[in-house]
Amino acid sequence: MSAADNSPQPARAPRRGLARLLPTGRTLVIAIPMLWLLVFFLVPFFVLGRISLAEAIIARPPYSPLFERDAEGTLAIIASLENYRFLLQDALYRNAYVSSIRIAAISTLFALLIGYPIAYYIARSPEPRRTILLLMVVLPFWTSFLLRVYAWQGFLRREGLINNTLISLGIIDQPLVMMQTDFAVYIGIVYTYLPFMILPLYANLTKLDGALLEAANDLGASPMVTFFTVTLPLSLPGIVAGSMLVFIPAIGEYVIPALLGGPDTLMIGRVLWDEFFQARDWPVASAVAIVMLVLVVAPIMWLQSVQNRRELQ
Repeated sequence: MSAADNSPQPARAPRRGLARLLPTGRTLVIAIPMLWLLVFFLVPFFVLGRISLAEAIIARPPYSPLFERDAEGTLAIIASLENYRFLLQDALYRNAYVSSIRIAAISTLFALLIGYPIAYYIARSPEPRRTILLLMVVLPFWTSFLLRVYAWQGFLRREGLINNTLISLGIIDQPLVMMQTDFAVYIGIVYTYLPFMILPLYANLTKLDGALLEAANDLGASPMVTFFTVTLPLSLPGIVAGSMLVFIPAIGEYVIPALLGGPDTLMIGRVLWDEFFQARDWPVASAVAIVMLVLVVAPIMWLQSVQNRRELQ
């Protein structure tokens, strides 16, 4: 190593004047996603919050202002929490929230039960089979979401492929009623969001240290014991990530219940649509959206805090 390499490097000159006000490269990298969240999340959230405190009127826009000036020029606040009180009193909205959470939770559970073995098999497959299997998982994203959901009607209707196959095999005598049921909604959600469960699990399982499995095997643990004591605990971050990616969009799903569900399939996405575009009650619809967002974000923030505490321990 030459003497020039050991020589002390000159200190970086401090930023002065106008240069101090200009953002650095690191600040710019952070500013781009923060600006994205500000424009497409926080601003719409505050707009919905403002509308939820107003009253529905026959005008354009169909909600009252939050501030008014009287004849004397005094500024009065006319915002109220009446829309939120209405949600608590009406059983329709309570049932919609409970039904949405139930359907999303059950769909997430089935997606996990189906996606975990698939992700585990892909993670343990050699190349180039692994690449082909990943391509098959991602391939449905190349087609329209609406077309993929609509195609299930051809499978689930009374004269569809499933009923015709079962009747031809002699398994059933009469067609099964699958369309316009919760069962069809479960199938649609699990099929649509299954890749969102598989990919985080696959990314987590590929990082699993094979030496741990070998050590468990050397200590006499059976494959089942090794899975439940080593593989499953280490894959919990992937399970949590995949479950969130399925549960969050499923709880507010509208297209799948509208195409595959029946009139008794009550989900908050359909209630939002009816309030916005049929009843034209934008303040109540905004309140429904705000409450749904709180119900989704609050558990996620709690779960994130629990994970952070575990990592610090």
